[in-house]
Amino acid sequence: MSAGAVGELAPELVRLPSRIARPPLRLVGPDERVCPGTGAHARAIAVTRFTRRGRLVITLVVTVAVATLAVVLASTVDAAAPQIDHATIVSAGQTLSEVAATELPSVPIRDAVARIQLANGLNTSQVHAGQSLLIPVMP
Repeated sequence: MSAGAVGELAPELVRLPSRIARPPLRLVGPDERVCPGTGAHARAIAVTRFTRRGRLVITLVVTVAVATLAVVLASTVDAAAPQIDHATIVSAGQTLSEVAATELPSVPIRDAVARIQLANGLNTSQVHAGQSLLIPVMP
């Protein structure tokens, strides 16, 4: 290799322009902001940033508050109590369906059983001999 060839392949030094003159730095308070380019100082609005944990806590608090409100509202709303026409005593061997068919003949059996259950606060259709059942008024 010749010396001339090495000189042609060597990188040339490039001069970069000098940095733009900037104003001297100064301390800025927590509620101040410097507007870029103008050098003017302005009061900044405090910005609150929540961490992931903070967002989770807020979400959980709001969810619990909504659930509590829903439970309170649901428990305060009561269905109108059925009006009672009369009471009857269950005979031996008689079922709730038979009582419903006898006492509320104008209503389908399934609806009559449900209405008697609601009027008496029964969970099941089980009745026993001698039990007193309230019979609701039918419109």
